[in-house]
Amino acid sequence: ILTNPQKDEADIAQQRENVAELKKRITGKPECALLLTMADKLVRKSVWILGGDGWAYDIGYGGLDHILASGRNVKVLVMDTEVYSNTGGQCSKSTPRAAVAKFATTGKPGVKKDLGLMAMTYGNVYVASVALGAKDEHTLKAFVEAEAYDGPAIIIAYSHCISHGINMAKGLQQQKAWVDSGRILLYRYNPDLALQGKNPLIVEGKGPKGDLRDVLLSENRFKLLAKTNKEGFEKLLEEAQKDVWHRWNLYQSIANMGADKSAE
Repeated sequence: ILTNPQKDEADIAQQRENVAELKKRITGKPECALLLTMADKLVRKSVWILGGDGWAYDIGYGGLDHILASGRNVKVLVMDTEVYSNTGGQCSKSTPRAAVAKFATTGKPGVKKDLGLMAMTYGNVYVASVALGAKDEHTLKAFVEAEAYDGPAIIIAYSHCISHGINMAKGLQQQKAWVDSGRILLYRYNPDLALQGKNPLIVEGKGPKGDLRDVLLSENRFKLLAKTNKEGFEKLLEEAQKDVWHRWNLYQSIANMGADKSAE
């Protein structure tokens, strides 16, 4: 019981068996009464916080940042729909450039907040960006690594939404299209790798491909701006394409940095 690392599901399953055996051996022994009432606490508990992007990026960011900075073994899953979905589709700090939403009827002029990059600056927070429809294996690895990591972790999961103005039956295909375009990045930042002298950031994929315009115009939130303000759409499209390459190059430069020699 004391030496089980409880790093993964197999370890935890074994620990449950260990505790069950312990309880069997001490049942009926008065001197073990207190231990019997507390034995279940010897199995590591998994604590997850689930929320949307409006909360994580915006109105609840202060609380989220407090959790990540605490160093506690708490995991966070952000369902990132890039809009305040539950309250009617208002613009949030997660809303991408050029998207039309309430309070951004002429297209959001600014770039999407990079929540993951901000979390990485702590150095001791596990961070991942996933899109199930684009690469399910990467998504699975992120959850397994986040659960095994002894410290705070955040997974940002791109989530298609009816507010995007798409055929929801093809939501997973749309996720893949966004990842292929480079606007949604898939990566995992694992501080445990840094302790081994390795670069903690792993970026999936070979870079943006295709025309961002085609993917934008496949969703009503961008198509509406193209219809109502063609000149404005073209300007924001150009800036959005620059955003894609700037972010890709930034993440590649971080991922290609040399190993941390101080960890050796």
